[in-house]
Amino acid sequence: MKSNLLLILAAGIVGLSACTNNSNKTTTSNADSDSVSTTVMIPDSSNFSATIDGKQAGLYVLKNKNNVQVAITNYGGRIVSILVPDKDGKIVDVALGYDKVAGYQQANEPYFGALIGRYGNRIGKATFTLDGKAYNLPANDNGQSLHGGPKGFHAQVWDAKKVNDYTLELSRVSVDGEEGYPGNLTVKVIYTLTDDNAIKMDYSATTDKTTVLNLTNHCYFNLNGEGNGDINDHILTINASKFTPVDATLIPTGELKDVAGTPFDFTKPTAIGARVNADDEQLKMGKGYDHNFVLTDGSKNLKQAAFVVGPKTGITLEVLTNEPGIQFYGGNFLDGKLNDCKGGKPYQHRTGFCLETQHFPDSPNKPSFPSTTLKPGETYQTSTLYKFGVQK
Repeated sequence: MKSNLLLILAAGIVGLSACTNNSNKTTTSNADSDSVSTTVMIPDSSNFSATIDGKQAGLYVLKNKNNVQVAITNYGGRIVSILVPDKDGKIVDVALGYDKVAGYQQANEPYFGALIGRYGNRIGKATFTLDGKAYNLPANDNGQSLHGGPKGFHAQVWDAKKVNDYTLELSRVSVDGEEGYPGNLTVKVIYTLTDDNAIKMDYSATTDKTTVLNLTNHCYFNLNGEGNGDINDHILTINASKFTPVDATLIPTGELKDVAGTPFDFTKPTAIGARVNADDEQLKMGKGYDHNFVLTDGSKNLKQAAFVVGPKTGITLEVLTNEPGIQFYGGNFLDGKLNDCKGGKPYQHRTGFCLETQHFPDSPNKPSFPSTTLKPGETYQTSTLYKFGVQK
């Protein structure tokens, strides 16, 4: 899949004004359906104004010259809404989430749209050793540590600075010992909505003590529109010739396994649901796809990691990153119990997918994996783009 498949549509879009209340809506006319109007709303910003752990949360709206819009809350650095045009010029929200900040605070699914840290994905047995010292972490996932622990970056209010209409800067200091991790870590994440309809995330961090770090974003996507059916019909390409198999606790075994001849081969465009129910041990382990893919281009250059098409809307998502891996998660644990999501819609089984750019899970305990160690005097820097377009 090449970027020439990405067509930027500007016509027929009415802009949203940032951080207002119910005026945050877009009404579009679809000429192919006798000009029936469809209204897509960015959640009411007043529902995100809250004091959490003594800090002020809010909602920030970014807009580019095409009037594509992204809503982000500084509670967890979450992408709340992504409004993009479909093949007919209608505006579609392709990000799963909640209408209120209170929804993101519930325990059932705390990761919608969130910045994840200090360590994205899992660390085995919730422990690792660094410079001869063992560090014990919260075991919040069947004895493993998941996504930085229950009070990880997704559960923190970040300091927010809206630089301009299309840039939001989030920062925080993760103090020494937070969720068991060493070092005072100063973190900055810059969200930029570019004029070619990409959400660019630039991550940077420094530490005063040797630590481990693996930052990512946990946005759930449905390119047919959030709450609009499952994602099994989405056509996915992942530029990975290998993946990291897991054990029964979803911790990598340390092997790098070829995807060829397995249900994990997405090197050619394939429907997500085409093989998800195959008789495969790894799929049974993850209850579907919940695995790290080793990107074929292992360089630190920005490269295409994945490409997805939503067949009902024609909306495309290209993921570019300079990370060595990407976690493809197919929404296996969504079960319809989350029935108070945006617009009151329940999110049923596999109604959203995640493509989390990353270093590999459990790298601190796997010396053969790319290192996630950050030392004083070093600067952690990585970038990821979620780029949207349309395929006719």
